[in-house]
Amino acid sequence: MLDQRLIEDIIMVALSTGGDFAEIFVEDKYNTEITMIGGKVENSISGRDFGIGIRIFKGFNSVYAYTNQHNRDALIDTAIKAGDAIRGTKQDVVLNFIKYNYKNINPIEYLPNKISKNKKVDIIREAYEAADNYSDSISQVIVRYLDYNQNILVANSEGRFAEDERVRTRIAIQSIASRNNEMQTGSCSPGAHMGFEFYDKIDVKQYGKEASRIAVTMLDAKPCPSGRFPVIIDNKFGGVIFHEACGHGLEATSVAKKSSVFADKMGKQVATNIVTFIDDGTIPNAWGSSNIDDEGEPTKKNILIEDGILKGYMIDKLNAGRMGMDVTGSARRQSYKFAPTSRMTNTYIATGKSTPKEIICNTEFGIYAKYMGGGSVNTATGDFNFAVMEGYLVKDGKMGKPVRGATLIGNGPDILYKIDMIGNNLEYGQGMCGSVSGSVPTNVGQPMIRVSEITVGGRSEEK
Repeated sequence: MLDQRLIEDIIMVALSTGGDFAEIFVEDKYNTEITMIGGKVENSISGRDFGIGIRIFKGFNSVYAYTNQHNRDALIDTAIKAGDAIRGTKQDVVLNFIKYNYKNINPIEYLPNKISKNKKVDIIREAYEAADNYSDSISQVIVRYLDYNQNILVANSEGRFAEDERVRTRIAIQSIASRNNEMQTGSCSPGAHMGFEFYDKIDVKQYGKEASRIAVTMLDAKPCPSGRFPVIIDNKFGGVIFHEACGHGLEATSVAKKSSVFADKMGKQVATNIVTFIDDGTIPNAWGSSNIDDEGEPTKKNILIEDGILKGYMIDKLNAGRMGMDVTGSARRQSYKFAPTSRMTNTYIATGKSTPKEIICNTEFGIYAKYMGGGSVNTATGDFNFAVMEGYLVKDGKMGKPVRGATLIGNGPDILYKIDMIGNNLEYGQGMCGSVSGSVPTNVGQPMIRVSEITVGGRSEEK
C-alpha cells in the first residue's frame, strides 16, 4: 500500500522532535450504498476512500494528523506538522519491522466490489417485495444495502508491521405500518464480515417479512403499563442495553480517566454470579470481527466479567500506558481520519442454563421485550433509557397481548445485579457504535435474560 522505505522515513521524521512512539495507518476502502424507497432505487453511491494517519506519543500525550495525499512530499510534510506539536529530547531510533502473520479468521468468497450492481439491486428488491406484500397496512418500505472492502496497513516505531483486509456486507429493512393516523415501525438489519456469499446464507425475504410483522403487530398493540416490575429481554439485539450501559464503561477510553463506574474495581463483584460478559473480536466472519485491531495487534477474546467478578477491560496502546496494563487488541477507528482508541467488537452475555420457556413460566407479571429500539446512555454513570420496538405483557407465566410505547429506564451497573435468569439461546444482532474514534461495526448479543425489577415507562396504568 506504501513503500516500506517511505514508511520508515515518515516514522523517523515524526520522531525527530522528541516523540517516543510513532505510528502510521494506511487505509484503502471501496464502498457501496444503495437505497430503495417505494420500490425504486433512490440513490446508488460507490466510492473509494484512501488516506494515511500519523500518530505520535510523548509520554501519555498524543498528536494525530492525517492526509489523503499519498505522495512523498505530502506525507513527510504531514509528519513534520504533527511532530511540531511534540517537544522533547530526540532519541536514537533503529527501525526493524517484523511483519505480523496470522491465520485469516474471516475468509471471503466473493468480493462485493466484483459483483454487479444489478445483482445487488435484485437482493434489495427481494427484501422490499417481501416486506411490502406482507400486509395492506404496510404504507412504506425502505431497504438500504451496504458493502465495503477495507484494506489497512499499520506500522510503528516498535517494529510492528501488519496488514488486514476487512470485507463487510449488510442489508437494513425498515417497514412502516399505518392505519387511522397511527404509524408503527419495524426493522431488521442483518450483516456479517463476509462478501456477497452472505446472501447465500440468509433469507432476505424472511427478514423483510419480519420487519413488516413487527410494524403490523405494534399497530394493534395497546399502550404499555408503567411501573417497576420484571422485564424479560430477548436475545440478539437485546444485548444493546449492556453494550451501551456497561460495555462503554469497560473501555479504557473511560476507565483510564476514572470517568467509568467500573474504574478501580478489578477483581471485585460487579454483577450477580450468573453473569459472564465477553468481548470477542475473533468470532469467524462476525460483523464486529477482524484479524488485527487498528493498532496492528491481534484481536482477542476478552472476558470482561466472569461469574459476576470484573476480570478485565478493553485496552488500547495509549491507555495501556496510562493504566499500567497490557493491550487487548481492542483499538478501533472509523477511518484514517480518526485516531484509534479502545472499542467493543462482538460483545455479549454468555449462555446460561434456563430455557426461554422456563423464564417466561417463572414470571408472574412483567414485560417481554422481543426487540429493542433506540435509546440514550450516560456512559459515565451507566444511566440509560431504551425504547422497546416490540413488547408483550407477561401474566401468570404466559405471554399476553402486545404493548407499545414501552421504555426501559435504569442503570447498567445496577441491573447487572438484578439479572436473575439467563437463557440458553445466545444469538447476535448487528449495529454501528459511535464514540470518539468514529462509528464502527459491532455485534451485540445475549441469550434471553430476566431482570428482576426495572422501571418501565408507559402510557397506561392498567396491569
